Amino acid sequence: MSSSPRRLLAGAVAGVLFGSAVLSGCAVTLIEGRASPAAGPQGDVTPAEFPIIGAADDEVDRISRNALADLNTYWTAQFTPTFGQAFTPLAGGYYSVDPGELDPAQYPNGEIGCGEPPEAVVDNAFYCGPGTQYPNGDAIQYDRAFLGALAFGTVGSEGYGRFIPALVMAHEFGHAVQGRVGYPVERSINIETQADCFAGAWTAWVADGNARYNSIRPGELDDVLRGYLLLRDPVGTGAYEGEAHGSYFDRVSAFQQGFDDGPSACRDDFDATRLYTQSAFQSDRDFATGGDAPYEQTVEDFVPDGLGEFWQLAFDQLGEEFTPPDVEPFSGEAPDCAGEDTDVDLLYCPADATVRYDEADLTLPLYTAEEGGDYAVLTAVAIPYALAARDQLGLSVDDRAALRSAVCLSGAFTSAVLGNETTVLSISPGDADESVSFLLEHATDPAVLPDVQLTGFQLVDVFRSGVVDGLAACDIGA
Repeated sequence: MSSSPRRLLAGAVAGVLFGSAVLSGCAVTLIEGRASPAAGPQGDVTPAEFPIIGAADDEVDRISRNALADLNTYWTAQFTPTFGQAFTPLAGGYYSVDPGELDPAQYPNGEIGCGEPPEAVVDNAFYCGPGTQYPNGDAIQYDRAFLGALAFGTVGSEGYGRFIPALVMAHEFGHAVQGRVGYPVERSINIETQADCFAGAWTAWVADGNARYNSIRPGELDDVLRGYLLLRDPVGTGAYEGEAHGSYFDRVSAFQQGFDDGPSACRDDFDATRLYTQSAFQSDRDFATGGDAPYEQTVEDFVPDGLGEFWQLAFDQLGEEFTPPDVEPFSGEAPDCAGEDTDVDLLYCPADATVRYDEADLTLPLYTAEEGGDYAVLTAVAIPYALAARDQLGLSVDDRAALRSAVCLSGAFTSAVLGNETTVLSISPGDADESVSFLLEHATDPAVLPDVQLTGFQLVDVFRSGVVDGLAACDIGA
């Protein structure tokens, strides 16, 4: 058991078309009916009831205190059924620091957890494990000014929502759980993503209305995922570097696994066999381009050839004949489709078996967006392409179930590419992150996926199910 701090900031997935999960098993949870009680949480826990050393009377400390109180309640109840032992409260307590208004006299001997100076937590939050040399070990500390900027923004930038400080507390509390039961494996990325998973399990408990002091609305879960974009490792970081925390997809996937499947899944699925999408750039050229192919190559070669190869493999497995659909771009206004309304950016027209995408309003902006790129474009076009495949299988193409299946199938396509099952395409660092950004930031627009009736959180979770479980998760009879 390590006593070193676990700090918040600082290869390819072997996908299968039909096989068992490779990241973990998952059961996608659609959360339309999940919400905290209509009356909201029952007030705030008071500083006297739950002391935080160095705390001020501000919003971040209030949110953090409420979260930590509910985290203690949650883990007190979950620890025995999950780990077979009783939960012990953190012996070293909790520390709040504002580096801009620092008063060392607020802290015992001028120190926070593990004997570190308050400055050690600047722009950070971390759990410090127990150890005989650290009288203040087994403690959580955080920079409240930093968390306030994450949650509520700064001049010229928006924040990621009021739940972000609670999410950070849940992640650090996940490390406190590890401090009691042991780390899954002494590798940073496994340790950090397991803590994300534990945070997801607690957040689901809050979303179900079980928390006394916390609540979260379904739409706020989108902000939680957006927050992970800021907390991911820089694209091109190796998965097994000393302080690796995980890619955007890796961290979001771990959080959603905990949200869907609970703390037992977090306990079981983060050992040395867990594979990650995070990887290092292999050449200076890839580093310079961010791993992106030119736009023209993406749409003229990778879209038809890569998607066509994947679906040929899938239909071979199903014992069916596959005919690649035509794939056509348009600019601003889609061609007529048998009199149907085509005022959308992505569509499949059954009348002429053609997949169409709007270059002017979607794929070109998506390619050049800060969090976009070639794989964001591929993920987007993979959705109407999946509808074309469903049509050939005699399945619906124009209802909510079909769209949900198509999003999942875009994940199954990604699983095959990640697992090197296709010869046309290979994954570059950050590609799976681009899929998450597309689904979260663009796919909820009715002009992109009309009538899908899913939040960004749900779309990412459905996509993740395809990455994890392949075609078998996507409701096409596989």
